[in-house]
Amino acid sequence: METAQLNKTAWNTGAYQAWLKRFGTPAEAAVKIQEDPQKRIGKVYEHMGDIRGKKIINLLGSNGNKAVALALLGADVTIADFSSENEQYAKELAASADVDLTYIVSDVLQLPPDVLSGEYDLVFMEFGILHYFLDLTELFQVVNSLLRKGGVLVLQDFHPVSTKLISSRGTTANIRKHKVTGDYFDTSLEEKDIAFSKFLSNGTNVAESKVLLRNWTLGEIVTAIASKGLCLKMLEELPNLSSEVFDKGIPKTFTIIAEKL
Repeated sequence: METAQLNKTAWNTGAYQAWLKRFGTPAEAAVKIQEDPQKRIGKVYEHMGDIRGKKIINLLGSNGNKAVALALLGADVTIADFSSENEQYAKELAASADVDLTYIVSDVLQLPPDVLSGEYDLVFMEFGILHYFLDLTELFQVVNSLLRKGGVLVLQDFHPVSTKLISSRGTTANIRKHKVTGDYFDTSLEEKDIAFSKFLSNGTNVAESKVLLRNWTLGEIVTAIASKGLCLKMLEELPNLSSEVFDKGIPKTFTIIAEKL
């Protein structure tokens, strides 16, 4: 509970102002998303199928960029996230994009019973989500409770090889230097700067911008999903899609598709 409270405090300290610096005002950000909502979602969109009219819940959906893009493509979208500052930006973003968006401010593991009613067609989680949980089986039990029978989990996150094992330093002649500095099987919590730290104002309390993270192995992730009645349909490991030069040959992200039995 102490870890969850620390992380919640960090995500409610300066997030709205950080998103203004990162994306501009919600009105400015909405224009960019409207130009190409599919691009904003990224490669994972090809695994979602036809989402028009589908009920989607975006767990830890943060500032709503991906959720608004999904709504523009015809989905009925809900976000569950424990940051009221994220909620503020997301709701203003949705209003500017002229789409409906439901936002539930809650710890994902403490969602109200009426939300856990098995009515969602798709649960979407993307990038930097799993490391906030100390027990993945609890998380995927929630996913199971959210999905209707035949509903699908779409999960994309950073690959454990990159988060737990290999560190990258600088570039030389367009080549990034990599070293094996981590322990892939380490289970300890790690203190990190919050994801939006570089967009925080200089007056922000440094201690309040720290989070505690638990990085998981790929085996732990897959096992936790399978243990909660979710049938693994695909596990795709991907390189750095933003660069054909850097990180060549190293898995940077992964995508999992799993169906509720």
